[in-house]
Amino acid sequence: MNAGADANADVDVVVVGAGPTGLMLGCELALAGVRTRVLERRASPQRDSRALSLHPRSVELMDQRGLLDRFLPLGRTVPGWHFAQLPTRLDFSALDSRHNYTLFLAQARTEALLAERARELGVEILRGREVAGLTQDACGVEVDVRGPAGAETVRARYAVGCDGGRSAVRRAAGIGFPGTDETLTGVLGDVAAMDTGPAALAAARENGVLVAPLEDGVTRLVFLDPERMRVPAAEPVTLEEFRASLTRLCGSDLGVAGPRWLSRFGNATRLAERYRAGRVLLAGDAAHIHFPAAGQGLNTGLQDAVNLGWKLAAEVNGWAPAGLLDSYEAERRPVGRAVTENTEVQTLLAELALMERYRRPAAALRRLLDGFLRMEEVNRTLAAQVSALGTAYPATAPGADPLVGARMPDIALRAAGSAAGRVYGLLHEGRFTHLHLTGDADAAAAVTARWGRRVTATAVTRYDAHAELVGVREVLVRPDGHVAWATRDPDARTRGEERCAALTAWAGEPA
Repeated sequence: MNAGADANADVDVVVVGAGPTGLMLGCELALAGVRTRVLERRASPQRDSRALSLHPRSVELMDQRGLLDRFLPLGRTVPGWHFAQLPTRLDFSALDSRHNYTLFLAQARTEALLAERARELGVEILRGREVAGLTQDACGVEVDVRGPAGAETVRARYAVGCDGGRSAVRRAAGIGFPGTDETLTGVLGDVAAMDTGPAALAAARENGVLVAPLEDGVTRLVFLDPERMRVPAAEPVTLEEFRASLTRLCGSDLGVAGPRWLSRFGNATRLAERYRAGRVLLAGDAAHIHFPAAGQGLNTGLQDAVNLGWKLAAEVNGWAPAGLLDSYEAERRPVGRAVTENTEVQTLLAELALMERYRRPAAALRRLLDGFLRMEEVNRTLAAQVSALGTAYPATAPGADPLVGARMPDIALRAAGSAAGRVYGLLHEGRFTHLHLTGDADAAAAVTARWGRRVTATAVTRYDAHAELVGVREVLVRPDGHVAWATRDPDARTRGEERCAALTAWAGEPA
């Protein structure tokens, strides 16, 4: 039994919520051999899709796990995105990634693909289960559940709340959720028919109506109506209201008909005080909510899951170094704060433009900001933030190499006796990857002998030139694709000492 294991636990980890975040986390845990059960309140998968996009960093994560071939054929790639719907687009194609695009893919598709993968890995997904309460002790967590067979209690070593902004797990764990209440709402509608002529589309674009083609001939429209933007999000949207708003904004209702889904969404913005309380952790919307500006919510949740998964698995499997699990909050909560702040800025820009009192100065401000976006450096900086390709975690060791904490470039490489491949191909199993860029096969073999299946060690004989790797001799890549340690030291003996210390600090004591 693993160190600290709870002999009475039904499973190692209970994940509450079968949205993209919960399913991705289930996959990550199961990949590391952790017994995982996902509990979902809804009896069946969500048919409608609030989110529609996978941004570049999320696409990279799918590539790192060997899942991209499942996603790409079902979506549509676009080279950029928007910030506050300013005319100048964020140019993702200028960013340093092989996947420098947004994959336009409905959330329901993403969930279905992740659920399929989770089941392949042995994750138990139980629907129609609502969490009624939660308690924890020194060894585990007891989750009270109401389901088709009545009330039951599930015991696990850890529980993770991926159950949205109204998270029952967060409330039961006593974690505060400070922020601002809803002050503004927008509406979205998925319609089977509308006027798609040039004049209609131009009227929509000029009046702030987002038009996005979905599957099966369905079109999504998203907008803010100044006369209806104070209506509570809980109030249902009728087709009559939807058409009336479009008429006010565009001069006609754009011929919308056959509504498949009409919904209202608000700008409540909150960030959990903590991402961990003992054996309970939070991820996704349970940890952060905000206005859906620039489509960052689903993507931030997926990235939470991939950061947390290998760390929690290390804890369950008994080899986690001290402080590893706590680094989840230390790394991801600042990201959550940055996302909530930039979405508040985007929401404010949209709101001011709709208020009669501020309409003229707001228009001037938008023109000013759009001019900044036409500057290459500004555009690249903001694109890196929204795409999450710019996410880098702070180095904890003094004097660390500049690579540490950043994403590892997905360079092509060749190892002795093997075909050419790429770095992300070495991350499919969710392990650490140690690259000896000097081609030192003996050093690679020594790592494998001491750390076994926790680390894939590769002696690289040839690799793509990359500016960030000039002079780098060894790199330790974390399971989530960020750099744990790198060195440019030419002295093999010194590198060996540093290597051992870095591997122990990140991958635990040698087996």
